[in-house]
Amino acid sequence: MNILVCISRVPDTASRILIGSDSKTIDPAGIKYVVNPYDEFGLEEALRLRTKNGGEVTAVTVGTAASTDVMRTALAMGADKVVLIKSENEPTDSFYVAKNIAELAKEISPDLILCGRQSVDYDSFQMTSVLAELLDMPSVSIVSALTVDSDKLTAERDIEGGKETVEAPLPCIISAQKGLNEPRYPKLPDIMKAKRKAIEERDAIPSEERVTISEMSILSKQRVGTILSDSDEDIAELVRLLHEDAKVI
Repeated sequence: MNILVCISRVPDTASRILIGSDSKTIDPAGIKYVVNPYDEFGLEEALRLRTKNGGEVTAVTVGTAASTDVMRTALAMGADKVVLIKSENEPTDSFYVAKNIAELAKEISPDLILCGRQSVDYDSFQMTSVLAELLDMPSVSIVSALTVDSDKLTAERDIEGGKETVEAPLPCIISAQKGLNEPRYPKLPDIMKAKRKAIEERDAIPSEERVTISEMSILSKQRVGTILSDSDEDIAELVRLLHEDAKVI
């Protein structure tokens, strides 16, 4: 089975995020970057499918030269090979990323493409559907359980208030949800071996951005509260606020 896994380099969720001076990008100072957590579920699922069915797992990312760190992580986890599609700047447009990954997919003809349900930086939630359109493949999003046979797959996906089970023919594109599996931690020998493995690099194909960021900002967190005493008047006011404003009684 030939499996392609799309991964993204994102700030660690424990990092303190600041906006850069251009008001359009994240200030990289002091930021630790990691493999997008949802993409780890996709990569782990690909590795398990390879163990069961044989084949090859290729991980791909679109980003600057700095993205070699997440490529090394993918190799340490067990990917057979990795491809870095190098762009001049960190990509922010989902179509641009999908277009470049689609061109690679056309070359290697994967039986299955796995993505995370979304990246935890821009949260565009578009990769699976855009890739499916560009490659004319079926797609299933937010998958929390997956079974793959020779020519089709059965997926359980999360929907509002419940679960939905669907079938789709291969090749197909899947976006992985938390709970699909428990991603492995790379062992130290595998991390050391990954440092010596080759990373295939190719230049990104220029394409017109469909979405551009005009401004980024961090919401200010201000607590607005009312302090009341235990007087009869304040108790009556509290009851009124809970009834009329909060509507909890």
